[in-house]
Amino acid sequence: MLQPSTIKFIKDLKKNNTKEWFDANRKIYEAAKADFLNLTEAVLKAITAKDETLAHLEAKKCVFRINRDVRFSKDKSPYKTNMGMSISKGGKLAMSAGYYFHLEPGACFIGGGIYMPMPDEVKKIRQEIDYNWEEFKKIITSKKFVAVFGDVTKSAEFSLVRPPKGYDETNPAIDYIKLKSWIASTALQDVELADKNLVKKIVTVFEVMKPLINFLNRGIES
Repeated sequence: MLQPSTIKFIKDLKKNNTKEWFDANRKIYEAAKADFLNLTEAVLKAITAKDETLAHLEAKKCVFRINRDVRFSKDKSPYKTNMGMSISKGGKLAMSAGYYFHLEPGACFIGGGIYMPMPDEVKKIRQEIDYNWEEFKKIITSKKFVAVFGDVTKSAEFSLVRPPKGYDETNPAIDYIKLKSWIASTALQDVELADKNLVKKIVTVFEVMKPLINFLNRGIES
């Protein structure tokens, strides 16, 4: 579970996203950061028992900095108004599929996959889906996957309008071959953040995600 003060800090930061306010509330931030790290450690320990490829990871290297990179952004707000936990065998910045928990009051979610991989990885994943369509289809249409995620996200943001070079519109897997990211997620209500079963909830969702993670990483590594 997360402390109410952690959730309140993020809400307050969203209303006061300035360096002056942040500096004045740095102690509260440090407590919130420690609270989120404790949650990450508990989740990492639990999911590692199910996925041994994560055994080498440290919780502190699975969380993102709160400072925003504003160099190329029109939005110059200095801080993120969320906290993110990214658990993948290659590390949070590696080009590998993994699990993700997003803490943002009003917009929390649990999920995973691979977000905007590089062209070489995209090509490999598309080929893996094409060559092993029945296996991929079985993963994303399983009762558990559909119950938790519905489907892999196929929004316009993550999908090509036309089939990529070398693929035909009649390919049975074309909707997934067109994708540029392969992710799935499920919303988490704010009331669940302070629940004593939060770690179990996150890990249960991660377990449902695991077959997709394994499939994507196999494609990348082939």
